[in-house]
Amino acid sequence: MENGSGEERHSVVTGGAGFLGSHLCDALIRAGQRVTCIDNFETGRSANLRHLRDEPRFTLVRRDLNDQIDGEVPGPVDVVFHLAAPAAPSDYLLDPVATMRIASVGTLNALDLARDRSARFVLASTSEVYGTAGDEPHREDDTGQVNPADGYGAYYESRRFAEALTTAYRSTYNLRTAIARIFNTYGPRMRLDDGRVLSRFIRQVLSGAPLTVPGPGTQTRSLCYVDDAVAGLRALSEGGYPGPVNIGSPDEISVFAIAQEVAEIAGPNAEIVFVEPPPAETHARRPDISLAGQLLDWQPRTTVQTGLATTLAWFQGAGARHA
Repeated sequence: MENGSGEERHSVVTGGAGFLGSHLCDALIRAGQRVTCIDNFETGRSANLRHLRDEPRFTLVRRDLNDQIDGEVPGPVDVVFHLAAPAAPSDYLLDPVATMRIASVGTLNALDLARDRSARFVLASTSEVYGTAGDEPHREDDTGQVNPADGYGAYYESRRFAEALTTAYRSTYNLRTAIARIFNTYGPRMRLDDGRVLSRFIRQVLSGAPLTVPGPGTQTRSLCYVDDAVAGLRALSEGGYPGPVNIGSPDEISVFAIAQEVAEIAGPNAEIVFVEPPPAETHARRPDISLAGQLLDWQPRTTVQTGLATTLAWFQGAGARHA
């Protein structure tokens, strides 16, 4: 794939060794692009990129994004995808100061790289910026409400700051930027220790343990398969819309139904049991993706049944050794 000057397109993916980032690297390589991945492997995994080791169009730069990175990336750059940020509570609660540093200094360095190379900048933000989940799907014009002084404040506010910083670079330097708000995404290579209910179900199935459904299981989740999320990021990168734009699934499925799907795929020995719910049960955020459909011609295309089957097959096969 060539850029406007006839050269091979070059994308930089920060956090490219992570779950979503590694799938994005794969998709860009398949599209004929040259890809530079920047990751310090604090939360990313080398196993996620092992299959790209001998790919001539792929370059891995092991670097902390809090340090200057401009000299690590030679030549022109067409797009900088900024995905470097801890996404699992087990990571961002462990060191909230580091969480805020990567969102501030790390995002500044990624933005400066895009500015220096006149590249488009795509920020992978999160649905967490909307704050407390409600009954209605979140629209991009929802301002959200978060408490910066609670235990999760460092993560919420760090992502909101990264969005504000990206917007400031657009207005101050006329940088071509875009913001994607990523909702619950799953698939091969996902972290099984990220605290999410689907991750727990897969971990339990792999170990032969019963699937534990909290409470009645009527609480819902909205699950977007990773290939669809990647397609949304790429569509946003190829247009001129600055965002923010929601990337996720608008369809809800109950936790009990998820457990049933996983149990059916796993086989007849899979058992489902009901357990006491935690004191503060998580309510799912559901996106309104009308804007993504109108401006990006994007919507999720993978059914939950297909996505879960593919995900579980990966973990039961070769992927289980790297989970």
